Amino acid sequence: MASPKPGCSSFATTSRTHIQPPGVNIDDPFFTETKSTQNRKFSQRRKTLSCQLSIGGHLSPWPTYTSGQTILHNRKPCSYDHRKRTGSWQQQPLGTTKPRYLEQLENYLRKELLLLDLSTDSAQELRLQPYREIFEFFIEDFKTYKPLLSSIKNAYEVMLAHQREKIRALEPLKAKLVTVNEDCNERILAMRAEEKYEISMLKKEKMNLLKLIDKKNEEKISLQSEVSKLRKNLAEEYLHYLSERDARKILIADLNELRYQREDMSLAQSPGIWGEDPVKLTLALKMTRQDLTRTQMELNTMKANFGDVVPRRDFEMQEKTNKELQEQLDSLRGDYEEVCKEHEILLQLHMTTLKERDQFYSELQEIQRTSTPRPDWTKCEDVVAGGPDRWQMLAEGKNSDQLVDVLLEELGEGLLREKDFFHGLGYGEAIPPFLRFDGIVENKKPTKKDVVNLLKDAWKERLAEEQKEKFSDFFFNFLEYRFGPGDAMAWAYTIFENIKLFRSNEVMSQFYAILMGKRSESVYIKQKETAVQLLKEMTNADSQNEGLITMENLSTVLKSTFPFKKEERIQELMEAGGWHPNSSNADLLNYRSLFIEDEEGQSMPFVQKLWEQYMEEKDEYLQELKQELGLELRDKVTIPKVREALMNVDPSLDKQTLNSYVSQAFQLPMTELPEGEEKEEGIVEQLKMVLERLQMIDFRRMGPREQEAAS
Repeated sequence: MASPKPGCSSFATTSRTHIQPPGVNIDDPFFTETKSTQNRKFSQRRKTLSCQLSIGGHLSPWPTYTSGQTILHNRKPCSYDHRKRTGSWQQQPLGTTKPRYLEQLENYLRKELLLLDLSTDSAQELRLQPYREIFEFFIEDFKTYKPLLSSIKNAYEVMLAHQREKIRALEPLKAKLVTVNEDCNERILAMRAEEKYEISMLKKEKMNLLKLIDKKNEEKISLQSEVSKLRKNLAEEYLHYLSERDARKILIADLNELRYQREDMSLAQSPGIWGEDPVKLTLALKMTRQDLTRTQMELNTMKANFGDVVPRRDFEMQEKTNKELQEQLDSLRGDYEEVCKEHEILLQLHMTTLKERDQFYSELQEIQRTSTPRPDWTKCEDVVAGGPDRWQMLAEGKNSDQLVDVLLEELGEGLLREKDFFHGLGYGEAIPPFLRFDGIVENKKPTKKDVVNLLKDAWKERLAEEQKEKFSDFFFNFLEYRFGPGDAMAWAYTIFENIKLFRSNEVMSQFYAILMGKRSESVYIKQKETAVQLLKEMTNADSQNEGLITMENLSTVLKSTFPFKKEERIQELMEAGGWHPNSSNADLLNYRSLFIEDEEGQSMPFVQKLWEQYMEEKDEYLQELKQELGLELRDKVTIPKVREALMNVDPSLDKQTLNSYVSQAFQLPMTELPEGEEKEEGIVEQLKMVLERLQMIDFRRMGPREQEAAS
């Protein structure tokens, strides 16, 4: 190996060849300095380093078995005594210190790395520059290996330049890939929602067609029985008229014979009759008497056979009268049945009204006994943050019970902000799985807006999830994925305390109810699907695509989307959407504004009214089911009774939906529902528990009652 020449000047006089490998872009941020500046800096550094390295004229042979145990000495280049350094590497034992050349290179590398500004975008390129210079020193000092080392350096420079060009070309593709991925995810979600809606509509259409087929089959069977009956009657009438025809023919023949005989007798009584033989006349008289006897017998037979026969004209008139009377009887019978049903309904309403009257009377007495003076809510203006203006905004349109909730939320929010830590609830079975922790966890103190956005992101992940797991397990897994296993428990306690406190917030209250198992997540999903369906129907009604529809269009969309809603509830929805009694149907409405949410997740009055009506209709449905069962809440009920009551209350229920309601009411999987009434009779449950379980799920009417459908 060739050693560098002694003296600092020998290294300085060596010219540095600037090697630019092919494919390197000189406009790259790494090559922003001019060539002369780079050569000047490199020359100065090389002079300094060569002055440090060439003292002694030899490279120290550092043994290969020396490990990295030797620490670099913090010595400045050219700061030691030349006389003390000469031959020092020969005097020290092998394996104790590094070669001086290696030490100086490492010190130089450390110093250059410390001087770099690593806060820029090209920090990695700048970090590579000191290593490139060290490699240049090796190339210049080791003349024998200079061609090989130069080719190695050029190969790496070419590869680095190629990789930089490749990265620069892939940057826009990466952004485009992210955009395309988001667009595809949105399309997939939209297509899934649309497919679910189409599938539900096709199922409803299928059930309607099956009912129509059953109805037609029943009509066909009825008509076939009527045709067979008419054929039988026709055969009997045919035989009857055939025998009558034959009898008439016989009667006509006998009458003709009698006429002929009478003519013969008249001829026999002509003027020449007294001259005939008396024996002959006696014989003729005898024969005539025999004919008279026979004719009398036949006449009696005819009277006996046709005494009850009436003329055809009278028969047809009587038949027509009978048919009209039969129709009147059927009509009166139908009216009587309807009157009976209405009477039963009125009796039920009367009993319900009596019960409600007694209940209201008892509640009134209880309220009169325990009522206290109405509180002065203006006193809260000085307590709530924001002063009177904010309190008036919070208290607008709320009753005393709701104002108490608002005041508790405001006070609780301040106390929650003051807490820095939460105490773990332990590992008991009554503790929810996502809160099972023993110790102290940090209060992350997010804003209400941050909590709402986090819950919305959790819902997006839940809806996109293919294999559904338990909601509480999903919630904790989502927090682990979002914040890491270390902070997941702290965020679980923080989110839980916030959603437990802010009950007036729709997003938080619904998430809390579902998380604690008080409500099924299908309720939230169905409500969102209903809002999406309404917006889609309104968009279809907007032919100009201006975001505006008339009040008449709004009424039509609501009636087509909710065909079983009462007229007054349709009116309530229209008023929540901006309709007033003095406004006309031609007034325009910005329908997209009905579905906007504020930054804290609060919906517009239209969507809130939809939710209120859904809960009211569910309570009415459950009350009708309870009245149909005719039992007290503490009584036991069986599966057949619940099935029968549901079909009586809602005849439009299909078998799959009915089984779904029954399985969730009795906490049995649909595949494990017993078949046959005898097996079902063995499963009993308290009525109160059945109604509470149905209250938790998406329990809604599928069609009108029989009397509503008939009207």
